[in-house]
Amino acid sequence: MQFIKPVVAAIAVMSAMTSFSVFADKPYFAGKYKKKHNKMSVQLGPRPYFLVNDMEPSRLKRKLKQCSEGPFYKSDFSIGHRGAPMQFPEHTKESYVAAARMGAGILECDVTFTKDKELVCRHSQCDLHTTTDILATPLAEKCSVAPDYTSDTPFKDVKCCTSDLTLREFKTLQGKMDAGNKNAATLEEYFDSTANWRTDLYASRGTLLTHKESIRLFKKLGVKMTPELKSPSVEMPFDGFTQEDYAQKMINEYKQARVRPGKVYPQSFNLDDVLYWIDNTPRFGKQAVYLDGRYDDPTFDHTDPATWTPSMEELVEDGVKIIAPPMWMLVKANKWGQIAPSKYAKRAKRAGLDIITWTLERSGPLANGGGWYYQTTSDVIDNDGDMMELLHVLAKKVGVLGVFSDWPATTTYYANCMNLK
Repeated sequence: MQFIKPVVAAIAVMSAMTSFSVFADKPYFAGKYKKKHNKMSVQLGPRPYFLVNDMEPSRLKRKLKQCSEGPFYKSDFSIGHRGAPMQFPEHTKESYVAAARMGAGILECDVTFTKDKELVCRHSQCDLHTTTDILATPLAEKCSVAPDYTSDTPFKDVKCCTSDLTLREFKTLQGKMDAGNKNAATLEEYFDSTANWRTDLYASRGTLLTHKESIRLFKKLGVKMTPELKSPSVEMPFDGFTQEDYAQKMINEYKQARVRPGKVYPQSFNLDDVLYWIDNTPRFGKQAVYLDGRYDDPTFDHTDPATWTPSMEELVEDGVKIIAPPMWMLVKANKWGQIAPSKYAKRAKRAGLDIITWTLERSGPLANGGGWYYQTTSDVIDNDGDMMELLHVLAKKVGVLGVFSDWPATTTYYANCMNLK
């Protein structure tokens, strides 16, 4: 099934992708290789320029405009969040190649597993109904909760998981833009639900990948890797497969592919996973990333250190070196109406933690404050150009190592302007 509808075309990709072979055996980048940068030239398309032009007059805007002619190079500061899912189906070959083409120095495969316990790239174990074409295939009958076509809303409770399928079955699916209308009466209506600030223009092909395949692709693209071990949606152990087996299997696949530990940033919201890697695979655990999702805990207040369990200092004592909260936990709007580092950010740095954050370019137009990812600064966010102001505070005042982005061209542009590696 084709998931294309007449929405606004993603013109950013038209100029950024023209000289890049998506399906070549060895993907290449346009532009001359410059030894002094030890990087390949990339192209970013018009979006970063649009964002810079949308900024209010400032010293930062003048500096960013001076970078407009490039050349641009890939940067580890620019992390492809699930690839480039603002316009490409997430966790697909096409999405990853697009992100690398836009200069992402690090790419993310969210790792989960199939019925036969093979590792694959999906944001959630049970998101196949919104991120793939499974409902348009006979495999829909194997979903944990299949569509109920006797109902007026057959997709209201639908739930399709990687653990419902074998790897062979999983690989027959095609990726699509992450969306689904639960109130739809027909399958066509269910699929016709992509956010209007995204596009289905590039959803006609979405090649799903195993974790091993992502490693091979990332090696060819010359990027570093940040796999996230996703929380299982099934009860563990799963057919004898324990949480520790799961965490170890992910690392083993990098060892088998002869990937140096310094090129891998394993991450998890489950602190026990991070501590497992630190204790049992220390060469990989050295760069393990604790994704801080404690904002879901009603007893946690990111502005009150007394509610942080464990504390920043206790995390460091346990061997954690990198913490990764959402962007809004790292910043605040100060009394002068400026974006400034939060208490959380200052305490993390003071304890000796490095910081990575998420996720830029995931909120659509920012005219109304930016939504969830901007919740602590919404009062001072009123145009898309403010995204660059936030990025500047995160880089220069908070001091983050990198920023996940759904459209890495934006973070790559900023990183090159500021000479960030």
